[in-house]
Amino acid sequence: MKNKLLLLSFAISIIASAQQHTYGIYFPDGDRETKCNAFTKVFKQKPNEVSFGVRLIENKIYFEVNNQSWYYALFKEPGDGIAVDIVLKERYSCNKEVTPKQVRGVLLPPVYNIKALGKLKRVKRNRYRVYIGKVPPNLQKKDIEFNLLFLHNKAFCKYYTIYNLEKYPRDLLDMGIYLDDITYNNKKITSNKRNLVTKYKKLTFSIPFEKDKSEYKPEDIKPLYDSLQLTDYHIKKIDIKAYASVEGSIERNTELQKQRATSIAGSLQSFQQPDILTKISTSENWVEFFNDIKKTRHKKLISLSKKKVKAKLVHEYAASLEPILRNHRKAVVVLSLEKKDQYKELHVDQLITLFNKAVVKDQLTEASHIQNSILERVRNDLSPTPLKKMKIPKKKKYVKLLAKNCIIKYLINLRQTLNVEKELLALEKLEPNNKRIKYNLAVLKFIVWKNRARKIDRDQFKREILNLKKYGISQDLVDKMIINFHIVKAMEDMRKNDLKGKDTSVAYVLKSCEKIPLSDFDYLNLSQFLTYYGTVYDAIDILKSKVKEITVDEDLLFYYLNLTITKNELTKTKVYRMIMLNAINMNQKRFCRLFNSALKKGVTFQLLEDDYLRATYCENCTNSDQKGI
Repeated sequence: MKNKLLLLSFAISIIASAQQHTYGIYFPDGDRETKCNAFTKVFKQKPNEVSFGVRLIENKIYFEVNNQSWYYALFKEPGDGIAVDIVLKERYSCNKEVTPKQVRGVLLPPVYNIKALGKLKRVKRNRYRVYIGKVPPNLQKKDIEFNLLFLHNKAFCKYYTIYNLEKYPRDLLDMGIYLDDITYNNKKITSNKRNLVTKYKKLTFSIPFEKDKSEYKPEDIKPLYDSLQLTDYHIKKIDIKAYASVEGSIERNTELQKQRATSIAGSLQSFQQPDILTKISTSENWVEFFNDIKKTRHKKLISLSKKKVKAKLVHEYAASLEPILRNHRKAVVVLSLEKKDQYKELHVDQLITLFNKAVVKDQLTEASHIQNSILERVRNDLSPTPLKKMKIPKKKKYVKLLAKNCIIKYLINLRQTLNVEKELLALEKLEPNNKRIKYNLAVLKFIVWKNRARKIDRDQFKREILNLKKYGISQDLVDKMIINFHIVKAMEDMRKNDLKGKDTSVAYVLKSCEKIPLSDFDYLNLSQFLTYYGTVYDAIDILKSKVKEITVDEDLLFYYLNLTITKNELTKTKVYRMIMLNAINMNQKRFCRLFNSALKKGVTFQLLEDDYLRATYCENCTNSDQKGI
């Protein structure tokens, strides 16, 4: 009898403890739809521009939102509120299993009636904050994150994990502008945290290597040499990514890769002085290995860890795969080239004197070369001052020189768009059929329209774009402009709540973008446009083949991960493993940092709830030198 009483007492203790730690929150089972219907409806109707999150200030936890109306619609009743679940990273240690739980960490007491007057405080323009809890002292030095339990009439309606995804500035496809020829902005993909631009032409070559050899064959590097001998550019930078096939020891593969890269860099340096800035990275070519075996009898290897694959790739097994492996031993060489400038050593004032003399003598070809040297310095210094000293008569035969001086002011300062447009319209009167002026005017009109600086007649503008072809503008450039036309039109239709018009333009962009050549920067902007105005899965579809290439831009690849890594239906696929291996090859530390806490600039360590992500993380990120920090 005594034992029964002890058991009963123990059971009551467990129940009491459970009640204490859930603070009376009602966890619906079969009646969730009934209990949460009103909440779910408001949450699902959240506009895209509404955002919310959690902020930690001196161990106090705040819920932040940028829209008061949505906040008050969501927390309408006195029993509506938020409870914070504090999750610890130690839950995801690679040496133990992760058991799925409704509440993953330490639950704090819920905060109700948060619609009450004075609780939501404005902290900045369009940012509001409400206090929802405090980190207990025993957790303050732990690696933690905060999940939210949204409560409606004290019933648990939604469990929400906060993801710290990078934000990227949205832009149009890069149309470039006309100087002597089309000059692209060549923008580098960057998040809002950085703002870098590259201004160099790039050439990419792939150079094969034989097994266990670090020397290349002369005939394999000849196309690269031929390009350098014919070009008007200097090598500014060499980026060499050396790949080894996956069999053999990591140590030997790393040694071979470095030898291969160094031999190429040394050979290219012989082409010029001064020294070329060289970046070398090395990796085993797991990406192409898994991609190439997926339709062969060896496809079962895809599901194995790297260690187990290496154990298989010995003797006869390796010999049978040699026709595949031989294609994976190579170096991908990317050359950043800078236009040769015969006037590079002269001061800008000397150049202006030479330019003005050439114009007086009507030596217009020489004047154009000198002008290009001046304009490059204007772009680098972001100062239009030298342009004022260049004396160019406003006559038809000097239109090309005048137009270049005009458009460069737009390139260095977007706020000059309307003034530059006015100057170009005046030049157009001197030479009405000048294709450079026509094209540049169209580019400027996009900027005016996108930034709502002036009302644009859409039908008339579309006709102007289509008419560019009769002035000698290529079909690819016209097609890209029409895609940009629909990108801006969709934005405008969305503002006007013309959803049908917006959907028509989104469908056009989606259908047409595969028909024209695109840069990595263009792919980024297309995917962002589709994420915001179409669906995130359209954006993912645009990028899915691109991100499997080992030559993909690193930032574009990580942007794709940004879009997809929280989607379980994608992360469990074999294709996704290849994409993650591509990211690991490019920048292992950056990949591993995705699994840092949101407080440490990761996406969230709760990605490790996903078995597939967890397996990749534990295989590649658990060494001390690779852990996210």
